[in-house]
Amino acid sequence: MGPVTAADELSTARRLSAAVLAVSDQLTVPEVLQTIVDTARELAAAEYAALGVPDDNGSFAQFLVSGVSAEQQDAIGPLPRQHGFLAVMLREPAIQRLDDIRADPRFDWWPSAHPVLEAFLGVPILSGSLTNGGEILGALYLANKPGGFTAHDEELVRVLAAHAAIALTHARLYARSRELTIAEERARIAHDLHDAVAQRLFGLRLTAQAADLLIDRDPAAARARLAEVTTLAREAAEELHAAVLELRPARLDEDGLPDVLRKQVQILDRASGAGGPRLHYSQDEPPVLPPSQQAVVLRVAQESLHNAVRHAGAREIHVRLTRLGSCGARLEISDDGAGFDVAATMRAGRSLGLRSMRDRACSVRGSATFTSAPGGGTVVYLEVPGA
Repeated sequence: MGPVTAADELSTARRLSAAVLAVSDQLTVPEVLQTIVDTARELAAAEYAALGVPDDNGSFAQFLVSGVSAEQQDAIGPLPRQHGFLAVMLREPAIQRLDDIRADPRFDWWPSAHPVLEAFLGVPILSGSLTNGGEILGALYLANKPGGFTAHDEELVRVLAAHAAIALTHARLYARSRELTIAEERARIAHDLHDAVAQRLFGLRLTAQAADLLIDRDPAAARARLAEVTTLAREAAEELHAAVLELRPARLDEDGLPDVLRKQVQILDRASGAGGPRLHYSQDEPPVLPPSQQAVVLRVAQESLHNAVRHAGAREIHVRLTRLGSCGARLEISDDGAGFDVAATMRAGRSLGLRSMRDRACSVRGSATFTSAPGGGTVVYLEVPGA
């Protein structure tokens, strides 16, 4: 290998820049991570590269590869478990650089269809310093560079790992922010419903007292008041039922996606009050989806409805769920609100909600698209292909 030239350094800088810009571009988190793992393999001149993000069950929530064809991935089998050097990199915050991974006592095994690996470079993806509360978010794995990996390769991949950490941290922070927002919204709705029930019960008591005063001198008027008591009691029961539904976690496994989604739309419609938007739900033949995909559709619906109710200034919001093909689902949520410039929002970095929906769709091989314009309302489309 010859000396590094100024042209080589310029080319490397440009490729690093492209990968770094991907973190702030309109790509989804999986697309950003794929860009990073592809760039790491290219800049380090490795034959293979992978980026793993662990889950809490001894496997990986995400495992992106570069240099391995789709046919090879199918032959290798499902996502790997956390074993061998895959696990080492998730426990030890040190870079691992080996001439032959197979000679290390920590090496475990790989499936028969797995490519043979020799030279190895592993770089952890860290969220800050572990001594100050940081953690290992994942790792970059590179293999099979002719002549072995160098200290220069370490530095290049370390930069890419740092930006992978930024992308993963942003995704986590957004998810936590949305959880807090949903909890606050649930508390607000429950409070509003409680106030509404209290008002109806107060009216019920006054009406019952009026009926008691009229029962001897004006039986007909007393009967009219008692009829009002019946109506107020029914309305109070409906409000209480709505409060219970809102505070009860969604049970997709018991109720199914169509029922859960319809109930949530009904609750939001009731809670929005006289000055809020009217929400409508419709469906054709209900989709048949596994639980993981049902959860994605529900979360995208919740995100879209949150944006439409809180920020769009809409008068009407329509939610439509239909079957896509034989076993997929199509979700459409439209509003007549203020709308926005989708491209400009993406460029300005104010698109975490849109990226989150795209990430969720991508996680189940689906797609989320957005149609909007200032003053023209917004339509969110989600398509999930089914199992």
